[in-house]
Amino acid sequence: MTDNAQGVARILGTLGSTDGKGVVRMQDRLDSPLDDVWTALTEPERLARWLGTVEGDFVLGGELRAQFFDGWEGTGRVEVCEPRQRVLVVTRHHRQSYEQATEITLAADGDGTVLVWEERGMSMEHVAPYGAGVQVHVEDLAGYLAGRERGDGEARWKELFPAYEELAAKLG
Repeated sequence: MTDNAQGVARILGTLGSTDGKGVVRMQDRLDSPLDDVWTALTEPERLARWLGTVEGDFVLGGELRAQFFDGWEGTGRVEVCEPRQRVLVVTRHHRQSYEQATEITLAADGDGTVLVWEERGMSMEHVAPYGAGVQVHVEDLAGYLAGRERGDGEARWKELFPAYEELAAKLG
């Protein structure tokens, strides 16, 4: 499980690129059962506790509107919804003309859940900021599932960003 108290040393993500666009991939083991993680990711009432306001339905073809605690605001379309296993949402930030994809897969691991969160399609100059931001989201999810209050996401992002800048610099 991710714990902000561990500091910046625990980097969950890897950065890459496909067709000139950035890819951010996080993997973590959460100390919560699969069903609990799935509903925390797909029920608007629960998302509002750790990520932000999300309106709409997490069903195939579902349309979403979101405003996250970190300031991200936009729309989404559910392209894949395999309950308790995988969700793929194509998103558009309200100030961008291009789409990105967020894909989350889950797998039971004993009494916990392995989560893989991948963001694809951002410009390469934004891959490091997205890396830090997605890790904050994963940490906020883990904290919520453990019954903790949301931490200071902006301060945590600032702690993580230099490590993700180093990873991005290695991409070329």
